[in-house]
Amino acid sequence: MARPLSRRTLFRAAALTATATAVSAAATGRAAATGRAAAPGAPAAVSGVPAAWTVRPFQASDVTLGPGVFADKQRLMLDHARGYDVHRLLQVFRANAGLSTGGAVAPGGWEGLDGEANGNLRGHYTGHFLTMLAQAYLGTGEQLFADRIDTVVGALTEVREALRRGPRVLSVEGRFGRAAENVRGSHQYADLPSAVLGAAPALTLSTWVRPAHDAAWARIFDFGDDTTRYLYLAARNADGVPRFAVSTSGPGGEQGLDGTAPLPLGEWSHLAVTLADGTGTLYVNGTAVARSTGITLTPAALGPLAHHWLGRSHFPADPVFAGAFEDVNVFSRALTAAEIGALQSRRAADTPAGRGDLASYAFDETSGGTFADGSGRGLDATLRRTWGAPSHPGFLAAYPETQFIELESMTRSDYTRVWAPYYTAHKILRGLLDAHLATGDERALDLASGMCDWMYARLSALPAATLQRMWGLFSSGEFGGIAEAVCDLHAVTGRVEHLALARLFDLDRLIDACAANTDVLDGLHANQHIPIFTGLVRLHDETGEERYLTAAKNFWRMVVPHRMYAIGGTSSGEFWKARGVIAGTIGDTTAETCCAYNMLKLSRTLFFHEQDPAYMDYYERALYNQVLGSKRDAPDAEKPLVTYFIGLTPGHVRDYTPKQGTTCCEGTGMESATKYQDSVYFAKADGSALYVNLYSASRLTWAEKGVTVTQTTRYPQEQGSTLTVGGGPASFTLLLRVPSWATGGFRVTVNGRAVPGDPAPGSYFAVSRTWRAGDTVRISVPFRLRVERALDDPGLQALFLGPVNLVARAPGPDAVRFGLYGRAALSGDLLPSLTPVPDKPLHYTLDGIELAPFSEGTEDPTHAYFRRREPRVVFGGSDSGVANPSRDDGTTLLDEIWAGAPFAGKGALVARVRSTVDAWVSAGLLDRADGDRVVRTAREATYVS
Repeated sequence: MARPLSRRTLFRAAALTATATAVSAAATGRAAATGRAAAPGAPAAVSGVPAAWTVRPFQASDVTLGPGVFADKQRLMLDHARGYDVHRLLQVFRANAGLSTGGAVAPGGWEGLDGEANGNLRGHYTGHFLTMLAQAYLGTGEQLFADRIDTVVGALTEVREALRRGPRVLSVEGRFGRAAENVRGSHQYADLPSAVLGAAPALTLSTWVRPAHDAAWARIFDFGDDTTRYLYLAARNADGVPRFAVSTSGPGGEQGLDGTAPLPLGEWSHLAVTLADGTGTLYVNGTAVARSTGITLTPAALGPLAHHWLGRSHFPADPVFAGAFEDVNVFSRALTAAEIGALQSRRAADTPAGRGDLASYAFDETSGGTFADGSGRGLDATLRRTWGAPSHPGFLAAYPETQFIELESMTRSDYTRVWAPYYTAHKILRGLLDAHLATGDERALDLASGMCDWMYARLSALPAATLQRMWGLFSSGEFGGIAEAVCDLHAVTGRVEHLALARLFDLDRLIDACAANTDVLDGLHANQHIPIFTGLVRLHDETGEERYLTAAKNFWRMVVPHRMYAIGGTSSGEFWKARGVIAGTIGDTTAETCCAYNMLKLSRTLFFHEQDPAYMDYYERALYNQVLGSKRDAPDAEKPLVTYFIGLTPGHVRDYTPKQGTTCCEGTGMESATKYQDSVYFAKADGSALYVNLYSASRLTWAEKGVTVTQTTRYPQEQGSTLTVGGGPASFTLLLRVPSWATGGFRVTVNGRAVPGDPAPGSYFAVSRTWRAGDTVRISVPFRLRVERALDDPGLQALFLGPVNLVARAPGPDAVRFGLYGRAALSGDLLPSLTPVPDKPLHYTLDGIELAPFSEGTEDPTHAYFRRREPRVVFGGSDSGVANPSRDDGTTLLDEIWAGAPFAGKGALVARVRSTVDAWVSAGLLDRADGDRVVRTAREATYVS
């Protein structure tokens, strides 16, 4: 039985629409009662949108994809979402909390301790994965995705609980009985009382260990004050072998013993060190592997020491020991070789040596956070974390709070120390919120709300100047789209603290500059800043503050077109360069995929406020080219196969397994491929009109109007689309986007009859009527082949057929060179210059080189840009024999002639040729005889209309 709609449910419904993900009111009620997912087929929820929105999106479950390139690519990603082991993602969270990882192997790359910058970004990918699962569930209704969400949310709930308490023993099977495991990444160690060594003149350290990782300098024992006075036994030194050392003057004064071979990983080994009368001996598995008569320092010589640790080093850069301990004993004498040998087959308590008289820990405990001392001295050990006390309420991450704490005092970026902790927090928060919105899981909402409570408690206590300094740091201070996510959470909870938190992420100097339309982007990291502006739009929605929206609008126009590549991407080496520099920034590391993802999100959000067709023109460009092309057309259960950079250098081969893996772009790529349908249709907020933004095979269920709209098309292989209405009758205006490139005409029929009007490229064409079942709308959008010139180098061009960027498939490093005017049509269409490839839609050849859609996710070498080469003046295939002259800015005679297209007929073209030739002759750029030959050739040539 569903609960009645509550205030929280109504807030949730508003947020559902804001994020284009939905859950029914009934499902929400059931989820609140059970804490588990409900199916998306329940009755429709009461929905709301921010008052500032004049257009609203549909819920993801309202739009399904039909057959075509989007469905094909989405199917590949859905299979990845089904097949990837989510326990691998949870490994880093569970390890950080000191919980059992169940033998799961961390994904590696950015999501592991061995990844870039010591894995300081780990946890972010899990957030992306949660969002992908939520979108997949909403889009398909497949219970598997809800079950996977349930697994992740349940595990993260356990992780947060574990972080709020002191560490607890993780008991595993040992060499003889039970043992205590330190999971790598747990930051846990055993703290022994200070009286352990006393003033013993002799010593034996004995332990069984099972190392789990080969990191150098992880300590087994480390008794000392600091990095000057200490005694330690390390599982591996810099050479990978065990080392014992004692010093009263730091590393330079160490008296030590080194083993001869590495300890095997995942296997039990026995280590012992004896000290007496100036002689030290290191034993491995009962065999003396090192002996020195120069070990003069003893516990007595060291004197009282502050710390006695198992698994932790006094050197802060050293790792915590990862592996298991069993039967640790400390003796006040040097055991004999025979006594050491006896320890190989049984515990010390069962040998002639007996338990250590200074300390003895069997590690038989299966619960709690202490280890009993069996020496009779009562020196029980305590399990602790290196960062101290339990985490603060609400904290949830795959690493300690230390990154957040250290950021507050940083004055310069260093991502090897602190790498964007609030960025990672955003991904986790967004994933949890999406999980809640998709399934109604109240645990996910509680985790998300708790994270924001924790962030607010931390950030609200900081001076404003500290926040501005933090957010201005490259990489370390990056926070992604966290303001957007917090605003979306506020729409669910209604809590004033959450809105206040969103405003704490204001980067005032950036907001103020963009609000004043002052371009300050040169030198900024692109993806660090794009999502800030989507957050500002949402802050405008929640607060009404106009500078937020103004800044976002102005920012968008600083990127489009001034820093935009032809495929819709932006950034070079992750950064922006000077305004208007395109050709001058092209390299192997252009067009970071995350940037396209975030520019799409910003474009969509701005459209909700201002229905400028330019936003959707950009959306189509980036979606149909970079975003589709960033996903490889191949299945893979282990990797999403998404690019990081898309190099635009000649002959670039896309890398679909970038860097070390689990990167930000693979994360956003997973999201993109499960929400291709989210901007195909929008509705006016008052329900009076339906926007058709994209031509894509799909089916919309518009429950509010009682109609369905089925779009049947093979676009962009097909130059048009058909919309069929189901249900009704319903009165509304159909607003059909007329792409800015649609200069060849845009024709609309309803039930076979032409709709009057003059559709203008870069606008929406309105068709108003009362719609009934069976009504059919046919849209015809003839494609023309055109070029787009780089802003700073007109000779560097990209080739487009309609919305499709055609790339040349050829090796580099030199750019391919093409001429296109030779067979241009009177319409200005350059397509007659190309030869279609049979049975391969949108594939052509030119000068023996294959041209193919950028969207195809292959590993072919490609040229997204080419060099224009029109050496002679040619019309309709007839060569005048005259060289094609050019102005100082690179504009050629043919450029200027064809800029007048389309031509009503051959006479109009010839007139254009004559007037242009006369102007160039007058300017001294062309002699009269050559000009006459050009005019004569144009007059005698035959053209395609």
